[in-house]
Amino acid sequence: MGILIGLVVTLGCVLGGFMAMGGHIGVLMQPWEVVIIGGAALGCFLVANPMKVVKDTGKATLEAFKNAVPKEADYLETLGVLHSLMRELRSKSRSEVEAHIDNPEESAIFQAFPAVLKNHALTHFICDYCRIIIIGNARSHEIEALMDEEIHTIRGDSLKPYHAMTAVGDGLPALGIVAAVLGVVKAMGALDQSPEILGGLIGAALVGTFLGIFLSYAVVGPIATKIKMVREKQNRLYVIVKQTLLAYMNGSLPQVAIEFGRKTISAYDRPSIDAVEQSTMSSGAADVKKAA
Repeated sequence: MGILIGLVVTLGCVLGGFMAMGGHIGVLMQPWEVVIIGGAALGCFLVANPMKVVKDTGKATLEAFKNAVPKEADYLETLGVLHSLMRELRSKSRSEVEAHIDNPEESAIFQAFPAVLKNHALTHFICDYCRIIIIGNARSHEIEALMDEEIHTIRGDSLKPYHAMTAVGDGLPALGIVAAVLGVVKAMGALDQSPEILGGLIGAALVGTFLGIFLSYAVVGPIATKIKMVREKQNRLYVIVKQTLLAYMNGSLPQVAIEFGRKTISAYDRPSIDAVEQSTMSSGAADVKKAA
């Protein structure tokens, strides 16, 4: 919604200011200039990126429009599933814990936290490092280095749509010039026409420059920035898992370890201690009920 409001405000101010200066809005209606610029931008985008990145860019753009960032409930579920797993690690045998991490889709713990289970990448991340903890011969600093490397890789992959959109945005002003040059070439072929016709052709050519710059800095660039912001917040869930499990490996109780994870959440989105305690207590009671 924020993107749509911003685009409406931007377009309204630009076109409104143009009309207030006495400009005629019909002059800007140059569909073939849009075809040249948009088609060239799309072609360059397809040339520069593999199909996986193309598809992920579409997904990331939709996430940006929806502002699909983790909410407080998502943070609470992530901390809740970690708390339940750490309690299992402390009190249950290896085989009992392995049943949860080897098949999380059928685990009572993961089923109690559907938002986490729906995020397959995050679920696998949690299960992989819980499995390493069960093995018991890995040092915490080694696990931390491995987690940092994996999170760095995840971040790089998740931001590929941002870099792809940024590259397109950077190229749009030049593509606008290409469209303008083609318009000028067309105008040069009509030098024998009246000044009114020739002026209209030159004006249409200059619209290409306007569109290239406008689309770059007022549309594609801001959307790319929004994609980066959304994906960065989504990646924060992995940092929460990292800090929580490392605290547990270093000897912290589950109740204390989840506080390490909670502190990595931005102050704007961080759930309160009371909310975390209530969430973990309710999940713990549910686990006991299911076990009974």
